[in-house]
Amino acid sequence: MDLGVRWKLHGDGRTPAPGAVVRPDERLSWPRTVGLGAQHVVAMFGASFVAPVLMGLDPNLAIMMSGVATVIFLLATRGRVPSYLGCSLSFVGVAAVIRAQGGTSATVTGAVLVVGAVLFLVGLAVQRFGARIIHAAMPPIVTGAVVMLIGFNLAPVTASTYWPQDQWTALLVMLFTGLAVVCLRGFWSRIAIFLGLVFGYGISWAFDRVFGKIHSVGPSGKVTDHWRLDLSAVSHADWIGLPHLHGPSFQWSAVLVALPVVIALVAENAGHVKAVGEMTGDPLDDKLGTAISADGVASVLSTAVGGPPNTTYSENIGVMAATRVYSTAAYWAAAGFALLFGLCPKFGAVVAAIPGGVLGGITVILYGMIGLLGAQIWINAKVDLRNPLNLVPAAAGIIIGVGNVSMKFTDTFSLSGIALGTLVVITGYHALRAFAPAHLKTQEPLLDEGTSTYDTEADAETGSRADTRAPHAKS
Repeated sequence: MDLGVRWKLHGDGRTPAPGAVVRPDERLSWPRTVGLGAQHVVAMFGASFVAPVLMGLDPNLAIMMSGVATVIFLLATRGRVPSYLGCSLSFVGVAAVIRAQGGTSATVTGAVLVVGAVLFLVGLAVQRFGARIIHAAMPPIVTGAVVMLIGFNLAPVTASTYWPQDQWTALLVMLFTGLAVVCLRGFWSRIAIFLGLVFGYGISWAFDRVFGKIHSVGPSGKVTDHWRLDLSAVSHADWIGLPHLHGPSFQWSAVLVALPVVIALVAENAGHVKAVGEMTGDPLDDKLGTAISADGVASVLSTAVGGPPNTTYSENIGVMAATRVYSTAAYWAAAGFALLFGLCPKFGAVVAAIPGGVLGGITVILYGMIGLLGAQIWINAKVDLRNPLNLVPAAAGIIIGVGNVSMKFTDTFSLSGIALGTLVVITGYHALRAFAPAHLKTQEPLLDEGTSTYDTEADAETGSRADTRAPHAKS
């Protein structure tokens, strides 16, 4: 059985030949391959560590399980789809809602485990019936609206939780991260979130030395005098040790809040597979169902032991675009680095100490980007918002999701925010379509044909930076 773990040496093993790429079944020399693996870990570092912290989960376990998830994905796709799997930002809002309802970390991981299982079943269905079933249930107008409401539903988390902890640090980090995303080129732009974290650590440390303690809302939610950067837990953490594991707990109310994220994850996977296929010149439509199922299995395994869900990362597409190296050997190396980081509690303690003001500045950009990826899906799919069949369900669902509108059915059961907004978009679109006149029913492109593009010509002209538009609520 070919598991995709055999690679041919590309050229002299040093650099790709002019105009050539290192294909998934090829590799450079092992030292260079290992170095590229480390580069992939750094590329996903910012978002993949911020996400578990925002979800209230162990960052050490998150990075370790991302390595395990990457191995599962590479084996499942037989090494044809180079990808790193990291913690999905799409679940941050879900975790916030569940915790606001009194849920624990076990409740969060239990709800997400069910999402992973559903994602696995969706992948099996795509393998059996093809990508057209995705279009039938989730055309671009629906997918874009759901991704948008998931992202914008997070706005109150930034506004009420992180930003008030240190507004000036948050403002500076927001400005720095924005400049890094826009002004830096190539690989450096791909790690802008990571650079924003480093800058935020430095600013918080400097402000503590210059201004002393800050009087504001602390991580506990109470107004106190506290240091912006508290590294006391780092000195007590061990250098080597296993992360904290816990089992999931299942509550229907939490599961219903989390289920809409399946739509965002399908869109992420479809965009990722399409973008990688375009870059490598290897049509991967036949691997879409396998990729979705592999994500589902990886998420189930991670959440079963208390970790976050995992999904493909578009940040790593940027690394591949900049280096022209698509070798899956580099991703095996990246998975190895992730496992090593996961076994270092001191490293996790540093991540867990991210100041609230720093998170405030980063999440302003990050959450907004997640929401606007929904609009990007509409643009790439050429969705006509002048058509009331598209406009009405999307408008209603987004307002419900962003405004966290609640609908109470019984004393023990209600729907609100993301769950209710998604339900309105999906059922509203299909119900209106059933009664709409024929001239409003225009054929739209398939989801996996309208969620990502890769501008190779622009990259060749600039010589540094590629524009990847795979939808990720790192996303």
